[in-house]
Amino acid sequence: MEDFREDTAQRQKIIIRTSITGILANILLASFKAVVGLLSHSIAIVLDAVNNLSDALSSVITIVGAKLAGREADKKHPFGYGRLEYLSSLGIAFIVLYAGITSLVESIKKIIHPETPDYSTASLVIVGVAVVVKIGLGLYVKSAGQKVNSDSLINSGKDALLDSVISTATLVAALIFLFTNVSLEAYLGAIISVVIVKAGFEMLSETVSKLLGEPGDVELMQAIKKTANEIPEVNGAYDLILHNYGPDTYNGSIHIELDDDCSLTRLDQISREIGAEVYKKHNVILTAIGIYSVNTHDEDVKKMKEEIRKRVLAHEHAKQIHGFYYNKEEHAIRFDVVISFDAESRHRLYEEIVAELQEAYPGMDFSLGMDMDYGEISG
Repeated sequence: MEDFREDTAQRQKIIIRTSITGILANILLASFKAVVGLLSHSIAIVLDAVNNLSDALSSVITIVGAKLAGREADKKHPFGYGRLEYLSSLGIAFIVLYAGITSLVESIKKIIHPETPDYSTASLVIVGVAVVVKIGLGLYVKSAGQKVNSDSLINSGKDALLDSVISTATLVAALIFLFTNVSLEAYLGAIISVVIVKAGFEMLSETVSKLLGEPGDVELMQAIKKTANEIPEVNGAYDLILHNYGPDTYNGSIHIELDDDCSLTRLDQISREIGAEVYKKHNVILTAIGIYSVNTHDEDVKKMKEEIRKRVLAHEHAKQIHGFYYNKEEHAIRFDVVISFDAESRHRLYEEIVAELQEAYPGMDFSLGMDMDYGEISG
């Protein structure tokens, strides 16, 4: 637990340090561009300055979000405040959208009521420097965001890179005007604005998706199952569900298959071992470990299981069966079947599988659980 807290504190320091760097760089760029834009009567350069201020605001939001998200869990929020980072990421997405829409409106106004820009050598140099600075800043912030899994930093980095595209378009428009006396900056501004709006919607969509709840990172899920399967008595690990409470903060539950003669005492030990190892290796708290009792010493049952497995998986969207148990006394079979979301009707396919098995094994009492594919099952 102590190591996890230290990692969280270090992560927060990186986010804050990166964001402060972004704030300082954007304020300096905004100041230069505002002066040059007003002196040269260039709407593109002035809008560029406004974008830099919005980037600075994005960094402020990132810092505030990181600080609030880092608060300790309490009685009111026992799973912590990590999801506040998603809200800060949402705020940055709205800023990007606002900047893109504002830029588009101003560019359209400029197309309808054109003005002759007045580019100076100084203005072109500053815009050129801005391109280099924004590319460097964007790559730095985005890289830091990917390193610490911060959507807010990643979005800020993307925003900075988009701004470098705007600055490049402004520079290209200026050079075209100087050599041909044709002003294209309003048209280029409109095109770039559409790109920014699109990027803003994508950022918004990604963040909302995480707030709604995604299945979890496939590699992480497979790694957790591998850890569970490393316990000698575990015959398989299934139905892993991860609940995200902020970047790198997960609670979850899992089912494991054990021999039907496993003692209750050993079962308790196994569940504790799995919980401890998963937390140690993956920083994931398993709040529940369910148990499937399976026949492991009866060759006839193993043969029957394989026959049923082949029948079930012959259906295109049936992806897996697990937790198979045959109760000879009651002449009953129970197991879970994973049905893909790609199926036209998951419930209809489930009913077809049950009906087919009852026809193939008359008199057998089948009890099937319909499981969902949480994304980590291949094939």
